[in-house]
Amino acid sequence: MLKLLYSLGIYIASFVLNLLALFNPKLKLGVIGRRKTFKTLEKHINRNDKTFWFHAASLGEYEQGLPVFEALKEKYPDYKVVLSFFSPSGYEVRKNSKIADVVVYMPLDTKANARRFLNLVNPDYTIFVKYEIWPNFLLELKKRKHKAILISAVFRKSQSFFKWYGGFMKKALFAFDHIFTQNEASKTLLESISYNDVSVSGDTRFDRVSNQLKIDNSVDFIEDFKQDRLCIVFGSTWPEDDKLYMDYINTLDFEKVKVIIAPHNIKPSYIESLKSQIKVKSICFSELSNKKNLSNYSVFILDTIGYLSRVYSYADIVYVGGAAGTTGLHNILEPAVFGVPIIIGKNHSKFPEANALIKLGGVTSVSTQAEFNSAFKTLISDKSHRKNQGLINKKYIEKNKGAVIQILKFIRI
Repeated sequence: MLKLLYSLGIYIASFVLNLLALFNPKLKLGVIGRRKTFKTLEKHINRNDKTFWFHAASLGEYEQGLPVFEALKEKYPDYKVVLSFFSPSGYEVRKNSKIADVVVYMPLDTKANARRFLNLVNPDYTIFVKYEIWPNFLLELKKRKHKAILISAVFRKSQSFFKWYGGFMKKALFAFDHIFTQNEASKTLLESISYNDVSVSGDTRFDRVSNQLKIDNSVDFIEDFKQDRLCIVFGSTWPEDDKLYMDYINTLDFEKVKVIIAPHNIKPSYIESLKSQIKVKSICFSELSNKKNLSNYSVFILDTIGYLSRVYSYADIVYVGGAAGTTGLHNILEPAVFGVPIIIGKNHSKFPEANALIKLGGVTSVSTQAEFNSAFKTLISDKSHRKNQGLINKKYIEKNKGAVIQILKFIRI
């Protein structure tokens, strides 16, 4: 019954997506992109090619899987890589990814699409990331005896795999040759349904952010802006975060402090709204061509993408957005690897790394304006406290990396 409902749901989803795409530019990108998938594969993949198929739902999952993808690409340079995304937010940002020979949208999970896709790609090895479990594709892979693994997986008891009615979805899980989970709880859940080809490898994001330390993180315009001041970075912020920090930064002593704001939304209208609320001298990345002496400015608004992970290396204190509201906490591991203290909002219960670092003392969660102000006041005034919190975060990253090595040991081509 669930199998029938699932198939029916896919066709309904296809109809709804096509309809909504008429009014939603982001959905339209996905609908149009999926129509091109098979022609793109026919153009770039030959029948005799040896191939890897890497699949990630969106940009976050791609970043999570990237250290594994890069390691395999280096170890097996003769293999072509097909990288697929489900979401436009992943595809549009990484459609020119250097680790892939071809990047496509994953077709909707129908039996016909699965057969056609695998006929073209014929992967020697398939790697899905985190939550990606598409029954028709997975069952077709198993039918063809193609190897497939799931990495950085997280499971919850409420999922259908662990319910009496979840037979069809459970069958899809068993199509994986091995599942690498982020935690012991997920492994225990899998073993409760007699899936035993499972290992706790941890989260590959720790390896991903650790690799950030191996590259040159210098950013000339940030160095010109920061000078020798204490630097606070507000990363991936949303309107709910703005309400917490905006009034506060207008009270700072900018003889001692510089502020960088990297909002999640970089649309010009939103950026103008931010600038209008700042009472001190501020400049945007988009204005750099017209301004020379950045040291004269107190606030820098990073209204572009691609710099934030390096900008964190200049931070003395970081606020990571997303948890003040319900949009979801952004990646706190990116600043943590640089050994800086981190402040976040109150909605972090679904983020194990945040919960762990709050308990350890490297991350501070704030619920009110008073808590926010107090946390910043302490970190700004107490250098020793800043250093200690930052060291907790750095050690946490170091302790938890190593998932990539474990996964690579398993993969045999």
